[in-house]
This record gives sequence, structure tokens and C-alpha cells, in this order.
Amino acid sequence: MPQLDTSTWFTIILSMLLSLFILMQLKFTNHTSFSQPQPTDTKNPSHMTPWETKWTKTYLPHSLHLQ
Repeated sequence: MPQLDTSTWFTIILSMLLSLFILMQLKFTNHTSFSQPQPTDTKNPSHMTPWETKWTKTYLPHSLHLQ
């Protein structure tokens, strides 16, 4: 049975780590980071709807008769 030659392992592993590092750096530089969040106006919007200013009519169910 032949002996396993491990003399090139160090070079292969080192080059693999270097190439992975370079690839990851390239991936990270392609992504844009989020900018600082800007404060937003927190006041409530004022919508004018008909039911805000008056009561709405309520009707009795059909099963009840008016007296």
C-alpha cells in the first residue's frame, strides 16, 4: 500500500483559505449598507371622515318590532 503524500497539503489549504477570504471580501463589497435612519414625523394624520364629527344611526335588528 502506497504512503500518503501530505507535503502539498499546507499549500493547498493555505491557498484555499486565501481564495475564500478574497471571495467573501468581494461578496461583502457588492452589498450596500443601510444608511442612518432619519427621524420621521410622528404627528397623526388628520383625515376628515363623516363618522368623526357625528354619531351614526343604529338600527334595531329585524326580529325586534318598534313599539
